[in-house]
Amino acid sequence: MDDELKFDPGNLGKWTDEIRFDVTAERIAEYAAATNDPIPAHRDGVVASPVFAIVPVFQSLLEPALEVVPLPLIGRVLHGEQDFRFHQVIRPGDRLVSRARMLGYRGRPKGTAAHVHLETRTEAGEPVNDQHVTFVVRGFDAGEQVGELAPGHRFDESLREQPPVAEVTQHIDEDQTFRYGPAAGDPMPIHLDEEIAKEAGLPGIIAHGLCSMAFTSWAALTELAGSDVTRLRRLAVRFAKPVFPGQDLHTRFWRAGSGAYAYETTAGAQVVLTDGLAEITD
Repeated sequence: MDDELKFDPGNLGKWTDEIRFDVTAERIAEYAAATNDPIPAHRDGVVASPVFAIVPVFQSLLEPALEVVPLPLIGRVLHGEQDFRFHQVIRPGDRLVSRARMLGYRGRPKGTAAHVHLETRTEAGEPVNDQHVTFVVRGFDAGEQVGELAPGHRFDESLREQPPVAEVTQHIDEDQTFRYGPAAGDPMPIHLDEEIAKEAGLPGIIAHGLCSMAFTSWAALTELAGSDVTRLRRLAVRFAKPVFPGQDLHTRFWRAGSGAYAYETTAGAQVVLTDGLAEITD
């Protein structure tokens, strides 16, 4: 059946309809609590933590894929990489306007990587953030590369020759997914239902990838940016392996240039987040 399925490059670059999201202090604080964020300004709802940027656009994440990827393949889609570019922080009272488009894809035997670009602006049109998402359609080779792939952020292995500039250990609580799902607006059942997770071939419930990324965001801010979210300009990772409730995350940061820090996160012996990059201004 796969031989009969084809991506539709004619819909690349097509924007989704705009969606609007009203930011409240309560929603900001709920997201911070759901990611164990210790930064007072986030916990008190004064300013949003970095990965909160996914909340206003969550319903648009897969929508562009429906224009390009054959419907029978949508169930094979995995979130492979996430790359945030921050132009200004999100605060209570903001009314955000977001839209999304797929820009390109590359087929490979193990799966096709597809690049979705999400744009968030204020009602007045000022840029707030851009997000570049790489989805992987497991086990389907589109047979070609078309359009624009997501920007790179590959880890430079030579950085291991120097010691990390910071290391942080964090704990994923047993109830983490049940707090994160509502706070993020993410109802995916593999994070909430043990039986459905096992039916999907997993040992059990797994943590949301963006929840794990949010943990690394506040690790970067507390260790490298004086807990000041306004200094973070870019945050990117590749989701390498699932994280499970009850595990400890250990993140190491290496200096990778002026204001740039490469990082990776392990859970036990497994590297779970790789190709991490945080860009921080003075």
